[in-house]
Parts: sequence; C-alpha cells; structure tokens
Amino acid sequence: MALNPDAQRMAPQDTAPEMQQPAPLHHAHWPPGQPHDIDLPNRTIIDSLEDSARRVPDKACMVYYDSVTRFADCRDTVRKLAAFLQQECGVSPGDRVLLYLQNCPQFVMAFHAVLRCGGVVVPVNPMTRSGELAHYVDDSGARTIVAGSEVAHHALPFFESGALQHGIAVRYADALTQPTTLSLPDVLRAEPAVEIPACMHSWTDATAIDASRLQPVPVAPDDLCVMPYTSGTTGHPKGCMHTHRSVLFTAMAGMQWMGMQQDDVILGAMPYFHVTGMQRCMNGPLHNGSTTIIMTRWDARVAAALIERYQVTAWTGVPTMYIDLLGNPELEHVDLSSLQRISGGGAAMPPAIAQRMAQRLGGDYIEGYGLSETIAPSHINPPHRRKQQTLGIPIFNTRSCVIDPDTCAVLGPNAVGEIAIHGPQVFQGYWRNESATDEAFTTIDGERYFRTGDLGYVDEDGYFHMVDRLKRMINASGFKVWPAEVEALLHDHPAVKEVCVIAASDPHRGETVKALIVAHPHAFPAPDAAALMAWAREHMAAYKAPRIVEFVTSLPKSATGKVEWRALQERERSAQPT
Repeated sequence: MALNPDAQRMAPQDTAPEMQQPAPLHHAHWPPGQPHDIDLPNRTIIDSLEDSARRVPDKACMVYYDSVTRFADCRDTVRKLAAFLQQECGVSPGDRVLLYLQNCPQFVMAFHAVLRCGGVVVPVNPMTRSGELAHYVDDSGARTIVAGSEVAHHALPFFESGALQHGIAVRYADALTQPTTLSLPDVLRAEPAVEIPACMHSWTDATAIDASRLQPVPVAPDDLCVMPYTSGTTGHPKGCMHTHRSVLFTAMAGMQWMGMQQDDVILGAMPYFHVTGMQRCMNGPLHNGSTTIIMTRWDARVAAALIERYQVTAWTGVPTMYIDLLGNPELEHVDLSSLQRISGGGAAMPPAIAQRMAQRLGGDYIEGYGLSETIAPSHINPPHRRKQQTLGIPIFNTRSCVIDPDTCAVLGPNAVGEIAIHGPQVFQGYWRNESATDEAFTTIDGERYFRTGDLGYVDEDGYFHMVDRLKRMINASGFKVWPAEVEALLHDHPAVKEVCVIAASDPHRGETVKALIVAHPHAFPAPDAAALMAWAREHMAAYKAPRIVEFVTSLPKSATGKVEWRALQERERSAQPT
C-alpha cells in the first residue's frame, strides 16, 4: 500500500535493534545529503514528459544541430504520433514496437508515442542488419517498426513475409528547422537521395494526424515499458522485460545521484537504443525538465563545439569518446569550462586518460555500472569520493553482493565471485524464456537477486571491482559482443566450416572481435580474410564484425566435441604484450 498517492517507499526492516544488521561498508562513503532510499515511482514514464511540458512548456527540450524542440512541441508531436500508431497501425496495449533509429528527436517522440498507446518499446541497434533483425522481429512478435530512412530497407523482407505489417520511416533531417554551421553527419546529408519504401509511411505523414483521434488507454507503473535485448552463450538475444516503474526509477535515481537539476544541459551523444543513453541522455533529462543536445553520430569536433555553444554541464560517455575529444588538436581553442559532471561506464577508464580529463576538462570522471537487465545503473561512484577503475557502490534502494558462482553463498570482502543485485531497477525476466530467467536469479535471505555473470569483488570500503566475466562476452568500446551470436552469423558464409570468436586487444576500442576459422576444404574461391571481413560487415552490425580473421587447420575440442574457447582466449591473452 502506497504511503502517498505518488510514491511508495521500501518498507524498513521490522526488527528489534539488537537484531538489525550492521550498516553496509559503502554507507560510510555515501553522497552527503542523500538518503539511502528514495521514493519508488508510482507513476509512468508517460507522466515525465507530461509533467515537464506543463511545468516548462516553452523551454528547449532538445537541441538538434541548432534546431530547437520545446517541451510543449515534443508532447504535442508525441500525441499525434500515438494517435497514428493506435488508429492506423493498430498498436494496442502490450504490443511490441521496434525502434530502429539513430539518435534524433524522432527517437524520443516515437519512444513516448508507443508508450502512450500502452505499447512496449523494443530498441534495436541501427547497425543491425537483416539477418540479425530477423530474430528481433520473430522473438518479440512486433508487427510495427519505426526505422531510420537509411536502414529501412533492411526491414523490407519482413514486410514481404508478413511478419511486419506497419512501418514508419524517419528522415532525421526533418527535425532540422534552422540552418547550422555545424558539420552534419553523413546520414543527414545523404537523406535527400534515400527513398521511403512504399510499404512504410513517412514521419511527416504519421505526425500530420489529429491528436484528438487518440483514444486514452490505462497504463500502470507495473505494465511493461521497454524491452532491450541482450545475449549470452546461446547466441540468441533475449528481451529484458522492464516496467514503467523500473525504467522511471533509474531515470530518476541517476539524475539525483549526480546532483543534476532542471537547469542542467546534457550532451546526448550516447546511443539511445542503449540503456545508458536511453536513461541518462533521454528519460532522465525529460523527467527533470532539462535540455538535451542530441548528436546522431559521434564527432569529437562537433561535440566540442556543442559543449561550448550550449554551455553543456553534464556528459555521459564511454572512454573512447573522451579519448577522441582529448585527441582533437583544436581543443585548446574551445571553452569547455561549463562541464561540471563527467561520467560513464561500459568499459574501464584508463587512469592516464582520466588524469588528462581532469586537467583539461576540470572535473573528475565518475564511473558506474549497469546492464540491460538493470536498465542502466545499479552501481555508481560517489561523486565526492570516487575510486578510479571501480564500478562504484550500490545506488539508492539497491543491495548488491558477491556470491560463489557454484553455491551462491555470499562471499566476504576481497573474495572474487559473481556480482549479484537486488533492487527496483532489476528486470522482470527474459521475454518468453522461462529457463533463462530461472538461471539468471537466485534467492538470498528470502529476496530475489539477479546474477550478473560478471566476476568481481568488494573491497574493504564497500566499492565493487570488476575482475573478469563468467559469461562469454567481448567489450568493444562499451558495446557488448556475444561471440556465440557472431559465430552463428559467420556460419552462414559458405566457406566457413568451423569458427570460434574470441576477444583480441585493441588500443582504441579496448577489445575487438577476432575470428579463428576452419575453412571448408573444397571452398571456392579460396577464403580470403579481407573478403570475409567485408562480408561480415554486410551481414551484421559493424561493431560485431571481426576485425581480425585467422585461418586455422582445426579448433581444440573437449571430449564431448565442444570447442574449447577458453583455451583459445587464454592463448590470445598470453600472446598480447603487457
């Protein structure tokens, strides 16, 4: 039962003083003035935009290469698009809708329009190609897609098969209402030559409908909201079911932890299909009533210009973005003094880069940790007391521990085990995959904990450290690559008989994808590494495509015939310079 109409609070432990557990180690380093628990949202993500549009209707909600969208305009377009999705595309409560877009104002509006219909957003990496898209369409059961004009053709086979029935194609340049001196991404410059597929509606037509045609539908905090896909050892991505409550929690908590206010200006360079960009650069600012400066593609020079031009105060990125920015030879002529909060995650920040950032940008880099299953942060470093190259400490309302991967027994400080998480940001389970859901959770002291598959330890101050991965995964510039998925796609190449994908060291990306391939003995023409890599880039997202291909005569196998990928990974690591 809620304590007030707008929020419910985690119930305190009803125990006698002598039975209470000692305070967690990390509470000694808690951000000053912040409570350990915050009110859990008893509202929906839809309410965030509505509230901000009422509170600051004329304020800039989004700035897109100098073109401004006000909060009231954003809300009004959302209502129109929701009416179109509902009345013309038949989107009903619970229906899944694919968002296959790069960062743009239309992504934000489409996200909220789907939710207004009671639908569930399925964000798809715009680097995904038809072969990969097939699984998202089939597994989610989506019948409607909103796609960028540059990738819409990848969805055409699914219209032909009848799997997709409705589509809206987005020209990003439609959001440009003012001239700009900024260098625009290639995709915006190329759009005039790109045709909208005949089976899809244009964004312009979809937002020309009368908003009054929208029939209100009840949407509750515990209804499904968004379903980002993650993968694993099987190679088949799995949908992570998140409710409005879990999504709104991390959107609110991330802002509050970093001390962000309505007057902050956020650089929206992290991709919105990714949970970090979705929460820190889209839903969080919308909830706060802050302004977001949106970038469709990363460009270090443009980012620097935007920070100076719009006095950006907060930026969440991955290490490669900061490395690119610091490598800009023109940076010394740019005023970046407005930046106050610099944060990120996805990959460890090299200490030397963090030091250069502090010297040039005038602030400390705050590292955090989260997964698709936690819709972004579960751990963040306290802004006032950060520890470099740590995941930070569990945020509001969140309990985390390290467990023995085999017995699930809770381990003490400095003992390496699997990181487990309990909190309101944890997902409900994997879409239509009960066995995977059961494997992902364990019970500790009567409560349901998510097993992250990441190996780490808690130090004597209560900070969490990452050591390795229990799951097989490659981290390329913060993008998670699941080797089994890449292997499954490579097997479609006629010259590939066997393949094992491992991580190789990369000075810029941290890790990159390496494929060890046994070729078919009678393959014609003879397989060529460069040609195979080019083929891979056509059939899978660029960040998944192998950048190193090595042909081998055989792959080591266990007694049961399974490829011993760990042995190959260890061999690769031992060959890399320290």
